[in-house]
Amino acid sequence: MLTALRAACRSFVHAWRGLIHTVVHQRNMRVHLVAATLVGFVGSGIPLGLAEKVTLIFCVLLVLFAEILNSALEALVDLATEQLHDRARVTKDTAAAGVLVLALGTVVVFAALVVHNWPVVVASQERIWRQLALGLPVAACVAGLVWPRRPSLAVDLLLFALATLLLIIQFRDTASTVFSAMTFGVVVIAADAARVRRREPSPPAGRDARTPKPPLPPP
Repeated sequence: MLTALRAACRSFVHAWRGLIHTVVHQRNMRVHLVAATLVGFVGSGIPLGLAEKVTLIFCVLLVLFAEILNSALEALVDLATEQLHDRARVTKDTAAAGVLVLALGTVVVFAALVVHNWPVVVASQERIWRQLALGLPVAACVAGLVWPRRPSLAVDLLLFALATLLLIIQFRDTASTVFSAMTFGVVVIAADAARVRRREPSPPAGRDARTPKPPLPPP
């Protein structure tokens, strides 16, 4: 039993390390995290039905999942060939296209939910303004944590503390504890990504998601 628990813990650590690696080295993943923060505040501000909540959360998680798979595929292609190759480019482009389709689909689903619940949206204007007042600063904190720069530890701690404080304030009048918890999870991921980035060497200027990434550290 103890051995199985240790194996499960090691598997979680490896999976978490892969998630943070994607956030640190994939620009689009950082954008998705900021968008997930905003979606979390919308979901926790507008009273939605169970099916609508599940649909919206599933769409967000599916986009993040696709971006992680895209990052893994890019790393595999870079490992297989170190030279520019047309088929390697096609592989990366089509994988990125899959993420784009899912992201656009999520936007369409989100718009459909807002239109379908427009009477509820109109009746919840006060709460929506409150969500905007709290959600935009939290999204800015997440963007600051995942942004490819190297501030001091104090700045990262300040951003994390501010985002957590705003989430605690928002949680007192949330319409969905699930969306609030999801938003806090995004903040935790962003904070850990900032920690990992501070420990890594500075990347060469101009590098983006299309160039090879450094390998994961050994387990």
